[in-house]
Amino acid sequence: MPDSPSRVRTTLRALRHRNFQLFFAGQLISLIGTWMQNVAQSWLVYRLTRSAALLGMVGFAGQIPVFLFSPIGGLVADRHSRHRVVIATQTSAMILAFVLAALTLSRLVQVWHIFVLAALLGVVNAFDIPARQSFLVEMVGRDDLINAIALNSSMFNGARIVGPAIAGIVVAAIGEGWCFFANGASYIAVIIGLLRMTVTTPARAMPEASAVRHIIDGFRFVAHTKPIRALLLLLGLVSVTGMPYAVLMPVFADQIFHSGARGLGILMGFSGVGALLGALTLATRQGVRGLGRWAAVSCGVFGASLAVFAFSRSFSIAAAVLIPVGFAMMTQMGASNTLIQTMTPDHFRGRVMSVYSMMFMGMAPIGSLLAGVVADRFGAPFTVATGGVIAIGGSMLFGLRLPGFRLEARRLIMAQNMVAGDPADEVTSQGDSESGLIEK
Repeated sequence: MPDSPSRVRTTLRALRHRNFQLFFAGQLISLIGTWMQNVAQSWLVYRLTRSAALLGMVGFAGQIPVFLFSPIGGLVADRHSRHRVVIATQTSAMILAFVLAALTLSRLVQVWHIFVLAALLGVVNAFDIPARQSFLVEMVGRDDLINAIALNSSMFNGARIVGPAIAGIVVAAIGEGWCFFANGASYIAVIIGLLRMTVTTPARAMPEASAVRHIIDGFRFVAHTKPIRALLLLLGLVSVTGMPYAVLMPVFADQIFHSGARGLGILMGFSGVGALLGALTLATRQGVRGLGRWAAVSCGVFGASLAVFAFSRSFSIAAAVLIPVGFAMMTQMGASNTLIQTMTPDHFRGRVMSVYSMMFMGMAPIGSLLAGVVADRFGAPFTVATGGVIAIGGSMLFGLRLPGFRLEARRLIMAQNMVAGDPADEVTSQGDSESGLIEK
């Protein structure tokens, strides 16, 4: 059994790359600000309107651009320097945060301002997510890609613990505007880190064709690749039915637990604790074996935990249940992301990750809108519990179809030099497989 120092080195191995060190440090600071803004914005909308439906509509406005524009963002990531694209998107997000801060601190903010700024940030994210996800392999190489994805998720969810907790305190003490200002200032760290990188953009040969043709080719690759298609469909289902629980969290904090903005920060923070634990668990892995099964089981655990949370009437029990909610959500997302990237050729990576963005974030606004309307009519607990039950059904269906994807998944991973051996070996020895979708 490896000793503790060796275990730590394995978990943090992607940090041996200088570019990833700069990225990690800057993003950690920036993401704390992002989570502060997310919580403060939700509370601001709820304070101004007292409407669950409008909470869902703001979520819709902020995320539907990801669904609409991610294919273009993926094409840009495949055609241009991903490093420069990320610098441009992070700078744009910083400007939008400062505008929201100025409007709120000057007491001029109205709900339509929040809608417009949320939609503009969604457009920025449509270009940022495919570029940032596909940029990871350029920072660390293929050997450490799995670890980089897991550490990136760990960073995201570590910030998810700290950010909401700080936001709850700041909002209760001095108002939402200062959270937005802090978020704007936090982008300075990540922009400095990106500018200090030494990046050599690899040549990516793309056939001569129109932009529309390249986008269609990306969708065709996803549609004709069964393992990737199945993982993305499961993510899309969870995004529509399960993820809106976060949008409705202010309703739980105010109407059910009567805990206000501070309680909202605590609930979001506990979910972040679970997600961080899930990301760190993935970071200790050195291969992709078994990740397909992880995705299926995690989806089921996520749904079951959501159902328990929905009907909890004790604040402490609800907060505790959010730990497995966050853990399962993170492991499904991380396992799916890792498997998809290991099966995708680099010249398709940006476009495939744009479809990942569409499924994971782009479908969420549809869920947010539906959840807000249903919650206004039937209540937030019923809405969240129903989403959890649907997620359980999706996990069962994916699990039943998993055996049919194994051989194709192994061939794809071998083609990207992620595993070694003859695909035919899988026919006789499934237990020796290195593919997460092959492993029983």
